[in-house]
Amino acid sequence: MYGPAVDLEFLAPSDRFAPRHIGPSDADVREMLAAIGLDSLEALIDATVPANIRRQAPLALPPARGEYELLEDLRAIASKNRIYRSFIGCGYYGCITPPVILRNILENPGWYTQYTPYQAEIAQGRLEALLAFQTMVADLTGLPLSNASLLDEATAAAEAVTMCQRITRSQNSGFFVASDCHPQTIEVIRTRAEPVGVALHVGGLDDIDFDAQDLCGVLLQYPTTDGRIADYRSIIDKAHAAGALVVVATDLLALALLTPPGDLGADIAVGSTQRFGVPLGYGGPHAAFLATREDHKRQIPGRIVGVSRDGDGRPAYRLSLQTREQHIRRDRATSNICTAQVLLAIMAGMYGAYHGPRGIRRIAERVRGWTRVLAAGVRKLGREVAGGPVFDTLRVRVPAADVDRVLAAADSRRINLRIYDDRSLGVSLDETATRADVVDLLEVFGGGVELGFAVDDDFAAAAGAGDDYPAPFARQTTYLEHETFNSYHSEHEMLRFLHRLQARDLSLTTSMIPLGSCTMKLNATSEMLPVTWPELGRMHPFAPPEQAEGYRILFEQLSAWLAELTGFHAVSLQPNAGAQGEYAGLLVIRAYQRARGQAHRDVCLIPTSAHGTNPASAVMAGFRVVAVRCDDHGNIDLSDLRSKADAHKADLAALMVTYPSTHGVFESSIREICDVIHECGGQVYLDGANMNAQVGVCRPGDYGADVCHLNLHKTFCIPHGGGGPGMGPIGVAKHLAPHLPGHPMIAHGDAAIGPVSAAPYGSSSILPISWVYIAAMGGDGLTRATQVAILNANYMAARLADHYDVLFRGENGRVAHEFVIDCRAFKKSAGVEVDDIAKRLMDFGFHAPTMSWPVPGTLMIEPTESESRAELDRFCEAMLAIRDEIRAIEGGELDREDNPLKNAPHTAAAVMADDWTHGYTRAQAAYPAPWLRRHKFWPPVARIDNAFGDRNLVCTCPPVEAFAED
Repeated sequence: MYGPAVDLEFLAPSDRFAPRHIGPSDADVREMLAAIGLDSLEALIDATVPANIRRQAPLALPPARGEYELLEDLRAIASKNRIYRSFIGCGYYGCITPPVILRNILENPGWYTQYTPYQAEIAQGRLEALLAFQTMVADLTGLPLSNASLLDEATAAAEAVTMCQRITRSQNSGFFVASDCHPQTIEVIRTRAEPVGVALHVGGLDDIDFDAQDLCGVLLQYPTTDGRIADYRSIIDKAHAAGALVVVATDLLALALLTPPGDLGADIAVGSTQRFGVPLGYGGPHAAFLATREDHKRQIPGRIVGVSRDGDGRPAYRLSLQTREQHIRRDRATSNICTAQVLLAIMAGMYGAYHGPRGIRRIAERVRGWTRVLAAGVRKLGREVAGGPVFDTLRVRVPAADVDRVLAAADSRRINLRIYDDRSLGVSLDETATRADVVDLLEVFGGGVELGFAVDDDFAAAAGAGDDYPAPFARQTTYLEHETFNSYHSEHEMLRFLHRLQARDLSLTTSMIPLGSCTMKLNATSEMLPVTWPELGRMHPFAPPEQAEGYRILFEQLSAWLAELTGFHAVSLQPNAGAQGEYAGLLVIRAYQRARGQAHRDVCLIPTSAHGTNPASAVMAGFRVVAVRCDDHGNIDLSDLRSKADAHKADLAALMVTYPSTHGVFESSIREICDVIHECGGQVYLDGANMNAQVGVCRPGDYGADVCHLNLHKTFCIPHGGGGPGMGPIGVAKHLAPHLPGHPMIAHGDAAIGPVSAAPYGSSSILPISWVYIAAMGGDGLTRATQVAILNANYMAARLADHYDVLFRGENGRVAHEFVIDCRAFKKSAGVEVDDIAKRLMDFGFHAPTMSWPVPGTLMIEPTESESRAELDRFCEAMLAIRDEIRAIEGGELDREDNPLKNAPHTAAAVMADDWTHGYTRAQAAYPAPWLRRHKFWPPVARIDNAFGDRNLVCTCPPVEAFAED
């Protein structure tokens, strides 16, 4: 009746995503399989992944769609969001992102595909931009030392609480939080304080009792959450007299006009730089900051950019003091922070550079002026406005009978106001405020009735243009005097500045970044496009839920897809970084153990090979860490695991395990490992850092894990952004689901743990990236991506195996999606260390693999599925050429001290210098491979002296004279 069957493949979308995302072609895959002695991807998976955990059923996901179609579908979903003018404030504000920053940073893969700048010589542009961020924060807060960003204001405040505890060396001491801090900040601190034994006190300043409350610190909001500006000098003096420290949560824009916290005597300042050009994004990502005094430099959490010198004696930027701190100090680390918000910090710092000190002050004065205009008008309407100086926020008291009328008038004008617990109303103005906004707000507070007075007649007088704050509030000190903030105010100069910085950084636009355990894969353009859609970017995180219908649909679909991919019952999208996911997952386990009457269970077993954030997160969650040995093959030592589990059976809360293992193999005993823990009453936390080897092949929820965090910035294509943003949602088994994180702004059950992030859904505006990836790939595409990721690693391991020892393999001689090569023998044979190989790779135009982890003196290589065979071969050829250079040293053809590895990286200045005294040619130094003749990335500085930088700590922009020729 219908005629013969017809192959309709030619009618499939022409813009299918999977073939564009997966690097090797079908022909490449066949040849690569042949090179490792196999005939199919299925045979590779059979030889690599234990049979007892492999999933046979296909993933229950919607079929793959073409990029055009799915973006139209996502646009339809996003359009269900109703974008109101939000005057809610509470730490989140509308802002204007300068288009030159939007296009050339946020939308630019040369900035968002970089990795954390551990290889500083090829990250100089980003490090310089971060140093500008730190300088801006230090200047505006009046405190000399700033870190290079934290996750959000609330978690920055929580980090400051534990920082105070460490500095004062207090045990189980109290901490006081002023009740007029932002509510989300109070709740995140509440979540973080209890597991580590901090007794939290929340109240008015009159409730502080330094003796009875045994305080190690106090947190104050400046200006307060309802807009008041207080003089905190006396309370700061009292705190210091009692041996306590003072943390001030503040607003950088307000500090352009107000006395900075450092001048008030504060020890630490925290806050958000969101209003410095970063869209609201329904809560994130935004760069928080933490600034403090030089005395506390060893206690500051997160990354700090500093200035050192390179091998030629020139200034060079690097990460200072705490680089990879968790891998060194583990359970004694100052923080579990790994990724932060680098991309957003760079945006904020460049916003400061673009506007400069006069521009920032003018924006602040304009915000304050419109606020004064609004206050005068509201008082003229007979409404009560809280007295005293304010910056951008008013608290308006409306008679109870009029509140609903005012709110209805606001809704009719698509305006959101803040509603306090006592039904007073808050309104916060920002950089985007206009005359029309102020008139609409006045009519709203008039109950929707047109104003009975001429607004324009009163505006100039009410604004008080140019008036400073009265003493003691007015700022007396200057800021942003460095040339970085006084040179790029025209768009043309800013454009050139941004591109000069970008050219000093190696990103995925240059070459593969083969970092083991970091999964530096393609961040496709179609995935990135929705991030800057106004339907997603302009929504306040505390807008009424009915206005965020589009986000609700996106969250529900993404959560359901992630649950299907992992085999878990429920997913929380709140954790806004991988380490936050670890922490949240452990808190969920802790809450579950307590709910079943097992509160005494506080032991967390962690293999010695684990990511350094694992033990740091465990301690933050209130657990005692007990290490479990690994065997010579990199697997968890089952006998030691059984012994430790049995020894701590009465107190065992959890095991943290990474799968595939941190040594790059699928351990065949993973089910047995989970059974051992469950038999002893514990829960299994699985670190999802290596999920890229599992999607569509096996599921943690099926083989015994109870909770797992997912690095969306690894497996699911959110870009690393040079060290953030990231997202770390957690999936949990059914019995743990009631304990997933709650938030004061969303409904949740009584068993939920408190919030771990300031916003209910973390960094919401980057979740569409992962939504697009999953929707575009479909179940079959995702499964093939995993298979090819494993193939790429095995192909590279096979190419390198005759020249470098591959340390760890599975039972059938295969590696997972990454592998470790041993470089330790070269130190004895040629005086070459792993750091020399890493720096020499820069001369070939590559970022080094992960160095000296999980084993010192090794390189861990992860190619990902999105790298083409040509790129894999190019990297392998670079590694083989480096091995030949090592052989030349071993054979005496190259000097042990003066050779291309010891002198790497070679800068253009060094190669072009008049004098060349090395025992090898300039060509070998700069062009050791033929492809470099077509395109060469020149490392902008020579090898950096890290020890000098730590001995001579400089963490703000150095004067231009420092870069002058001798």
